[in-house]
Amino acid sequence: MSLFITSLNSGSNGNCYYVANHNEAILVDAGISCREIDKRMKRLGLDMQKVKALFVSHEHSDHIRGIAGLVKKYRVPVYITPSTLVNARLFLDKQLIFTFQPNVPVAIGELMVTAFSKLHDACDPCSFVVEYNDTRVGVFTDLGAPCKNLVHHFKQCNAAFLESNYDEKMLDEGSYPYYLKARIRGGQGHLSNRQALELFLLHRPSFMSHLVLSHLSKNNNCPDIVRELFTRHSGKVKIIVASRYGETEVCQIGESISSPSPVKKVRTTIAPQLAFAFG
Repeated sequence: MSLFITSLNSGSNGNCYYVANHNEAILVDAGISCREIDKRMKRLGLDMQKVKALFVSHEHSDHIRGIAGLVKKYRVPVYITPSTLVNARLFLDKQLIFTFQPNVPVAIGELMVTAFSKLHDACDPCSFVVEYNDTRVGVFTDLGAPCKNLVHHFKQCNAAFLESNYDEKMLDEGSYPYYLKARIRGGQGHLSNRQALELFLLHRPSFMSHLVLSHLSKNNNCPDIVRELFTRHSGKVKIIVASRYGETEVCQIGESISSPSPVKKVRTTIAPQLAFAFG
């Protein structure tokens, strides 16, 4: 009845997150090369043949850079919004491209994947919740602010990948030009350590077991700062800081953790609609 999660890479140099049950898996984003995804999954003992879908959060290069190679080698179906597909300029086999809509669950085997809109400077950005037998994992990165959608879904998650992009003091005192600092903290950019911690302290559910702090800035953050900050307040929640240089451990979610009351949801398999495709 468990879900299994790992970050294969997390940061402005590339993002790729893995969520699976015992039978099937999905990836959220593929911002590193197919070769690196293969190497990291192999080191973790994970099988790429188990991956049945790739969900794309938005069109920025650190989230899509490896998609073409991955699809070419493994013929993985790509779930993407039409606007993101156009702006990503991905040239993929149209038979492998499917659309999704925010708040409409998509069935990938026994996994249910629900997207929701978020605040970020992309054309149609989404975050995701993956559910299996009432165990829920959120993939919440590239967040300009902790909006109502994020709070709602965070409250329901047994585990989450949560952006903790920058330390406010390091950003203020750093070498980035003013326009870039303004973009990062301007409500359509990224979530600071303080914002992420406030979300965690105010809205974490009692049944949350794991928090993977993700998408840390190379220049404006430090893994030790993030780890110490959250561990101080973590209680029974296991804190993991995702790396921009490699994979994290595989964590098992939901086996012996008490879950919330079941949320009424659609269990009918969603028949994906073909998106507009190029190439």
